[in-house]
Amino acid sequence: MANVLIVACNKIRDISCIACLKCFKAAQLKEGEFARYDSVQIAGLSGCGDCPGLVMPKVGLVMEMADYLLQDVDAIHLATCMVRAKNTAACPIDLNDIKAKLEAKYGKPVVIGTHNY
Repeated sequence: MANVLIVACNKIRDISCIACLKCFKAAQLKEGEFARYDSVQIAGLSGCGDCPGLVMPKVGLVMEMADYLLQDVDAIHLATCMVRAKNTAACPIDLNDIKAKLEAKYGKPVVIGTHNY
């Protein structure tokens, strides 16, 4: 089972995906970017830390808490709302750069996107 941390956009997550229901539904059905796993468990859901690009310290706090609670995180997904924020709301984040930095720091695969809804 893949324990997945979802990182969502602080600005638009409850505008484009109320209560992140789309991410949870996609994980449950193994749709979108969750199709890559045999089974999925959402280990955590966090905001990105807000603009301008506070993803690294925010994920750092989440990973510290996950370690403290002995909660495995096998992969990190940058939620579809982050992709939408970049593409339509002028978010300054470079998703590929953040992906590379997170993978280098935590040794976990980072996936850009969660669902196609």
